[in-house]
Amino acid sequence: MYLSKRKAILVISISILVFFFTYTDIKSQDIKITDGDTIKVNGEKIRFSGIDTPELKQICIKQEVKKPCGMTAKQILIDKIADNNVTCVNEGKDQYKRTLAECFVNNESLSSYLVRSGYAFAYRRYSKKFIPDEDYAKFNKLGMWSMEFDYPWDWRKKN
Repeated sequence: MYLSKRKAILVISISILVFFFTYTDIKSQDIKITDGDTIKVNGEKIRFSGIDTPELKQICIKQEVKKPCGMTAKQILIDKIADNNVTCVNEGKDQYKRTLAECFVNNESLSSYLVRSGYAFAYRRYSKKFIPDEDYAKFNKLGMWSMEFDYPWDWRKKN
């Protein structure tokens, strides 16, 4: 019986240590949101592949009122990530040496979420993956689809 108690204590101790190290690893993830489609995870700059969000200074117009759609896209991403762990599937590098990836919170694609909310666009030049999400947002007049706006790629050319 004494050996059984020792084994039980050992198993419980190991379980507690494993939990502690796993918990610490998840909470030690340093996430910074740069804009609606770019984040830094533990210092690595990650650009969401296949989507494009408005630039931070980009403005949209709704009923003759200017709306900060670029800042709104960033805030939506901040709210979605909150204190959650982010996992990313690396898809290579872009011309600026940023990691291109699709990132997830609780197994939900952040890119899909942003496009479906109407604050990101399927970047058809590079991917067709998020077109159904964009169609959904457009049909339901969500986010920027309820306003006057320039596509981010057009806005960048003008500014």
